[in-house]
Amino acid sequence: MEKDKITIIGIAGGTGSGKTTVVKKIVDALPPHYVAVVPLDSYYNDTTGMTDEERHAINFDHPDAFDWKLLHKQLADLRNGIAIEQPTYSYLKCNREKETIHVEPKPVIIIEGIMTLLNKKLRDLMDLKVFVDADPDERLIRNIQRDTIDRGRTVSMVVDRYLKVLKPMHEQFIEPTKRYADIIIPQGGENEKGIGILCSYVTGLVEKLDK
Repeated sequence: MEKDKITIIGIAGGTGSGKTTVVKKIVDALPPHYVAVVPLDSYYNDTTGMTDEERHAINFDHPDAFDWKLLHKQLADLRNGIAIEQPTYSYLKCNREKETIHVEPKPVIIIEGIMTLLNKKLRDLMDLKVFVDADPDERLIRNIQRDTIDRGRTVSMVVDRYLKVLKPMHEQFIEPTKRYADIIIPQGGENEKGIGILCSYVTGLVEKLDK
């Protein structure tokens, strides 16, 4: 696939803000097999060689937790029409899995995650930058719902982590990246009109590339 036929969209926002909902709406608005989604969560650092204690002490909401070099290389490869082997990450093991996911370049590449807009080299690869905004209380509720079900944490563990880690990290690293966004979606995944406008814009971009 020609690189000038590829659109890269970065979607950022706090944990529990509704980024996944926005991504799903974009995917559903485009023809089948038109989109490749690359989650930032897949690019947490490889912790092989660390003790369990060291792994569980990792602050997953700090920029240092991510393998930015690998992410930039693979996103650049997709931009240049080269397929990648995307890493996968296990929250239960706090490490990468052995298995990778084969990702082919598509007309639309979406990179989605809390700090997607933080890294300038990544931003320079993006054609469109989106920040999904949501009320902190709503984000906390979604975190409780997700982490107790998907990540085996208790409610007290989630709330404690939110107050000690998520909230300060959000204020320090995530919220400031809003200024880099071309589009801000307030009310998170509940903003149907805002998401609809975004989807229409992305659809228009793809139609131009097809000509």
